[in-house]
Amino acid sequence: MTNLSGTNLNNGFAVGPQGEGRESPSRFPKYPAYKDSGVEWLGDVPGHWNISPLKFSASCNDTVLPDSTDGDYEIEYVEISDVNEISGITGSTSYKFADAPSRARRMLQDGDVLVSTVRTYLRAIAPVVAPPENLIASTGFAVVRPRKGILDGAFLGYMLRAEWWISEVIARSVGVSYPAINASDLIGLNVPVPAWHEQTQIARFLDHETARIDALIEEQQRLIELLKEKRQAVISHAVTKGLDPTVPMKDSGVEWLGEVPAHWVCKSYRYASIIYRGKFSHRPRNDPSLYDGDFAFIQTGDIARAEKYIVEYKQTLNEKGASVSQKFPSGTLVMAIAANVGDTAILGFEAYAPDSVVGFKPERDIELEFLRFSLMAALQELKKTSTQSTQANLNIDRISGIKSVFPPLAEQSAITVYLNEVMERFSLLEKQAEASIELMNERRSALISAAVTGKIDVRDWQPPTSTQAPEPAVAEAH
Repeated sequence: MTNLSGTNLNNGFAVGPQGEGRESPSRFPKYPAYKDSGVEWLGDVPGHWNISPLKFSASCNDTVLPDSTDGDYEIEYVEISDVNEISGITGSTSYKFADAPSRARRMLQDGDVLVSTVRTYLRAIAPVVAPPENLIASTGFAVVRPRKGILDGAFLGYMLRAEWWISEVIARSVGVSYPAINASDLIGLNVPVPAWHEQTQIARFLDHETARIDALIEEQQRLIELLKEKRQAVISHAVTKGLDPTVPMKDSGVEWLGEVPAHWVCKSYRYASIIYRGKFSHRPRNDPSLYDGDFAFIQTGDIARAEKYIVEYKQTLNEKGASVSQKFPSGTLVMAIAANVGDTAILGFEAYAPDSVVGFKPERDIELEFLRFSLMAALQELKKTSTQSTQANLNIDRISGIKSVFPPLAEQSAITVYLNEVMERFSLLEKQAEASIELMNERRSALISAAVTGKIDVRDWQPPTSTQAPEPAVAEAH
């Protein structure tokens, strides 16, 4: 049996109930004297700091790419989806100006900070560091540019990622379907402006401390990926080789299966279950006259969010909507065949489903949960048969034609019991790792907010003699 008990989830970061950790703001001293900032969301600030509207220390949207730009000029375009407050600018898309979206206009330079003005994406905030001269941002951003000698770009980058700033931008966003803040309101917000040498020291401190936290988060993310790989390997071995290593084996004749127990039966999924597809024949699909009724309507996202059972849903159909869809009974094994291809779950209630979902009703000699584990083991084979357009997708014929292997019912039940126990342990470990990531992100955010508002005094801070973070211990799940 897979041994997971040795996996270290803390990675050298204290995540106990007291919330203590090396990155906790409470471990740093406070300034000797504070004053009321006069700004509710800032509270008290160091007595010698200035408070003023951002427009006095930074400009906004200074330079735009003119419409007269040569159509062959190549740009690197940054959209809102390319930016987040943790990773910064994560990518860009190359365009000739003539082919670029009309919103590709904001010109960027070193020291700028991109701030999304659209409330849906308000965590799309990032400093701009040494960009190419053709890096252009969407007009969905405000490009905040520090005034030379007044505001340090690195300090500004941290300040505009502080929770109090994001909260104020949210509070001042207007509009119903697409709430946003305009640039003049954005730079009218009051911000703390310490002396230049303090700004650079705060940025230096935060560079070091956030890098350390980010390294620990990355370790947790790698651990989650390792757990997913191990889980897939355990499932695949159990449903294709069985639990008894001493049984005689035979060549299955199927490449992905290899050798299988000699007494197991190889057959296509079409002979293991009845497979039927969801339906939603009405166009357009978003016609409001079809929704908000009494009938549960599941989609691929509901399958992705579920663990083993789907126990909740986000959308309902009325009688008109139900008449153009496909009803699946409670207990149906469902699979996403578009978007998150291959995700499976068991319906915990009667529901309707669109044609991006298929349902499985196992034959008498096939246990429902074993069939689910078998399909999970066949995931890579399923993906190989999927068509690739804008996104991968499957159809019933492709699923039906894939061969797998099936033991007698008694062995199916034993394998299912074993795998359910192991999956629970994997799930617990993943949740603990995810909780650690969430906690460390909270610490990161708290540290940034504390430093840029002067709640902690880092003027005398110096990096450790060795700037290399200690190697977190992550025991391999085996």
